[in-house]
Amino acid sequence: MILMLRDKLNLVPELPGCYLMHDKKGTIIYVGKAKKLKRRLSSYFNREHTGKTKKLVSEIVDFEYIVTNSETEALVLELNLIKKYDPKYNILLRDDKTYPYIELTNEKYPRLLVVRNINKKKNKHKRIYGPYPNVYAARKTVNLLNRIYPLRKCVNMPKDVCLYYHIHECLGYCKKSISTETVDKIVNEIIYFLNGNYDKVINKIKEEMETASEALNFEKAKELKELIDYINITLIKQKVDLHDNVDRDIFGYYVNNGYISFQVFFLRGGKLVERDSHIHPIVGEINEELEEFISRFYEKDNLKPKEILVPNILEGSIEILKSVLEINVLVPKKGEKKKLLDMAIQNAKISLEKKFQLIEKDEQRTVLANEELGNILNIENLNRVEIFDNSNIFGNFNVSGMVVFENGKPNKNEYRKFSISEQKNDDFNTMKEVIYRRYFRLLKERKTMPDLIIVDGGKNQITATKEVINDLNINIPICGLVKNNKHRTSDLMDNNYNIVNIDRNSNVFHLLTRMQDEVHKYTINYHRQIRSKGSLESILDSVEGIGNVRKKQLLKKYGSLKKIKELSVEQLNEILPLEVAKNLCSLLKTLN
Repeated sequence: MILMLRDKLNLVPELPGCYLMHDKKGTIIYVGKAKKLKRRLSSYFNREHTGKTKKLVSEIVDFEYIVTNSETEALVLELNLIKKYDPKYNILLRDDKTYPYIELTNEKYPRLLVVRNINKKKNKHKRIYGPYPNVYAARKTVNLLNRIYPLRKCVNMPKDVCLYYHIHECLGYCKKSISTETVDKIVNEIIYFLNGNYDKVINKIKEEMETASEALNFEKAKELKELIDYINITLIKQKVDLHDNVDRDIFGYYVNNGYISFQVFFLRGGKLVERDSHIHPIVGEINEELEEFISRFYEKDNLKPKEILVPNILEGSIEILKSVLEINVLVPKKGEKKKLLDMAIQNAKISLEKKFQLIEKDEQRTVLANEELGNILNIENLNRVEIFDNSNIFGNFNVSGMVVFENGKPNKNEYRKFSISEQKNDDFNTMKEVIYRRYFRLLKERKTMPDLIIVDGGKNQITATKEVINDLNINIPICGLVKNNKHRTSDLMDNNYNIVNIDRNSNVFHLLTRMQDEVHKYTINYHRQIRSKGSLESILDSVEGIGNVRKKQLLKKYGSLKKIKELSVEQLNEILPLEVAKNLCSLLKTLN
């Protein structure tokens, strides 16, 4: 440990407060809080760490701290400091996800709205329901209620009735005097539904569906059946009900292999309406991670319920959370609430296990597939693969791209672009130029060569690459990715132009396809950039047969790209030879 840090640690008091970690650039990379600052800060430097914490500690060159009067003050200060500095290791809830809600407005003739980014202070007297898992679910629910109940739809009251009145989805509030009793009845039934009681609406739809069937209007009956299915599948998806009509959120967590998984259950009106999952690497102490997660969860636009349930690891933090959140915080010990908390913890565990399973599958698709590719091509320890592709339009705007895969995974920091000096439709010489520039530079700078070169193409591209590699007197295996007539990866051609048989459903084939798609996408994007940035003069320069004299003639006569793009081949032929005029015209058609 740096001597200066040791000296500073000796001066830190055993008091509550916040600490800020700095890297070598002076940037704040982590903010934390502690009941006893000295003990907490010492733990970073006096013990072994793993995962994200180990990486954090390796970057710390200095720290500062702020003493507070209590743990509650420390938590509030921590939240404010995180908001201010956005440190890279305070990764909880960085996605800034907010949920959509449904608002039933308090207007004389109410409307149903999907709202997000709600202002909590202004919403104390608003009728807000949710959260919903996504905007689609919220809108679908609003559309369902608008279909069943003839609410007002227009933002501003029109002078005459609109389409909704004629299709019986509005009572015509703009023209008629609708009684308060009628409006209240509609509003109460909607509130009943939004509080999780779906029976009345389902019965209404069933009655309408039976009427439609009796009238042989099967299309309408089918539409109504789909509405019932939506309620049953989407809204009544979990039959969890505490029967106490209390809005509460439940926070479960699970820790394994350096990761922490959070699961949040949203109960509204006593019923489970939605859940949320977050998985992050662990940086601080478990209880601090959970405490910070819960506090920051309500900093965003998530409405606070009347009560939250938390695991017993936070038993010592209940009063702090109550003070900061200004809501009731409980650690349930038994009964239905304890069962729900256990369910949240179980779901947190399942989410984390699924993540690890996905990581394992990704290993099979990448690292293991890469090893198998090495075995197929007789390359021992295949690590770095460099893949090349060329792109041009009629020989113009000739570019190439190179992407790099290491252990089966793309390393985008190593991608390279090449602007080709010869603007001709000559893929063979383009490939030779790119390969020469790339590997002559690596030789010159004494950098490590790749274990394999893959070119997007067959015999022609492999031959061009082999010629350059042999001339440079370096030994790198080469193969080509051959495409079929649908421009999809078809075969792998080896150094000796033999087709290597690879199962189309294997991880190796999927890896090769990904490599080919990646280099093609990267090169095409670069090609588009070059074309979009091209000035009129550079466009003219890129066409073979247009020299300085002809360029000056075109610029003098027409002056702008827009005017030249409007010319026909015959008009261009007045200044240019016919073939040159055709090439320029074809090129200009490809430009936006």
